[in-house]
Amino acid sequence: MPIPDHPLYGCDAITLLTVLARNGGPRGRGWPTALAALASALGRAPFSLAEAGWVAARRRTSAGLPPPVFILGHWRSGTTHLYNVLSRDPQFGIIDPFAVGLPWDMLGLGSVLRPLLARALPERRYIDNVPVKADSPQEDEIALANMSPVSFYHGLYFPERFDENLRRGLYFDGCTAAEREAWKRRFLYFLEKVSIAQGGRCILLKNPVYSARVAMMREIWPDARFIHIHRDPRAVFVSTVGFYRTLLARLALQPHEHIDVERVVLDHYPRIMQALIDDTADLPANRFAEVPFERFERAPLEEAERLYQTLELPGFAAARPAFEGYLGAVSGYAKNRHRLSDEGRERVDREWAPFVARWGAGVA
Repeated sequence: MPIPDHPLYGCDAITLLTVLARNGGPRGRGWPTALAALASALGRAPFSLAEAGWVAARRRTSAGLPPPVFILGHWRSGTTHLYNVLSRDPQFGIIDPFAVGLPWDMLGLGSVLRPLLARALPERRYIDNVPVKADSPQEDEIALANMSPVSFYHGLYFPERFDENLRRGLYFDGCTAAEREAWKRRFLYFLEKVSIAQGGRCILLKNPVYSARVAMMREIWPDARFIHIHRDPRAVFVSTVGFYRTLLARLALQPHEHIDVERVVLDHYPRIMQALIDDTADLPANRFAEVPFERFERAPLEEAERLYQTLELPGFAAARPAFEGYLGAVSGYAKNRHRLSDEGRERVDREWAPFVARWGAGVA
């Protein structure tokens, strides 16, 4: 039986076939899912082509995308909580679940099927207890994995080449210049459609992958603003290990037991976070702001106001009631509890020493 609601069901046929060929195809239970994804892609192809033609015609008479506001930070650092709060400000456009699930068809077929898709949404995210609703803001990486062979999610789907897909999808390691440019074109096409769906508002983007790509985002939008939320690296480590294990068990179309998830997290966190530090070092104060997760969790309204003031964003007072309403609605949220072993703590303290000193518990 196919895996229910696998993200690849929103892929296009060319991307899917490219990914299958590059990664050796699925194994065992993965075949029904891959065939279902291919059937979905072929069935949607006429609608996807029609939508692409409509967007291209519209592009000739429309203005370009305004610079987004990016939320940066490693996975499990509080990026989702910050995104959920700030997205309540009506000045921002968001990536909604329908754009993620059907990135090729969000404006046409996706709009028609929206009531049906809304009923099919999972009650909560795979990796934690965060509710998923029709207006819940989402990160765009799953959408981009459905549009490009370059995404770390392909390592989760096809873990026999896990490390290769991670390095390509996080840092473009091993990618040709043409592959890099193709990813950028798909990224901008996706955001162009999101902008149409969101009425041309400034898009609020949250994707931990962009923590390693600030330089590229600045090339595209020299005036973009960035918010970095950071958390005690020890908590990030144990929660990210859980993140990978949960998604591999849920989404992998090949065996994944060979992956040393702890080693993966230990190796990639320093590279991602050092890239973020290096690529934001010369940004002025009104273009880059940081907030510790621990402080945002304790005083979200005060910290949100500080972020607006630092980045010279308008509209905090007008958005405050919406922030308060959302925070009141999630006040009983129960976080997943992950216990870090003494050995794990020692490894993190040793291998991530500069980041523990910078962002560890008690520093903020």
